[in-house]
Amino acid sequence: MEIVAFVKQEQIDPIYFDASYFMLPDKDSEKPYALLLKALEDSHRVGSATVTMHQREYTVFIRPRKNGLTIHTMYYANEIREVAGYGKAEEDVKLKPAEVKLAEQLVDSLSRDFKPEQFHDEFQENVKALIEAKQKGQTIVAEHKPGPARVIDMMEALKKSLANAETQQKQEKPAKLRPTGAEHPRRRIAS
Repeated sequence: MEIVAFVKQEQIDPIYFDASYFMLPDKDSEKPYALLLKALEDSHRVGSATVTMHQREYTVFIRPRKNGLTIHTMYYANEIREVAGYGKAEEDVKLKPAEVKLAEQLVDSLSRDFKPEQFHDEFQENVKALIEAKQKGQTIVAEHKPGPARVIDMMEALKKSLANAETQQKQEKPAKLRPTGAEHPRRRIAS
């Protein structure tokens, strides 16, 4: 591995991240590993390096994560495709302040901490269930595919989503057994 540069973390758009790998120190190289980790953490920088893996040379990012180093292979600029019209939609659209406020309220009402364990691959689970059903000799019936969604009024949709989110938050609040002086509502995410 050859480190070629150190760049600020915020300068790297996540669109350039490809596969991720955990980087561990070789035996007797724990100190250089710890020094690199500390330097990257303190400087808020990411290392850019070239490395050979699987008989191919890659450009990678080395970044500190949870007291260790993680390597991300990089998509090259020519691998990121431009799409006509991307980023230009806002120029043609006039947004009303009430619409913006409603959209911000929706975002606020659905804001949560990121917990990766709450997400799972439903496609993989469905395939496993299908295989198990076939093994048991059950008949498989294809689901009806829904047609295209109807065009809706965005303001009405935002209002409805906001009302649903508020209702869900009220239902998630635990009953008070005794006054505590400070309310700490528990939040759970329905899957």
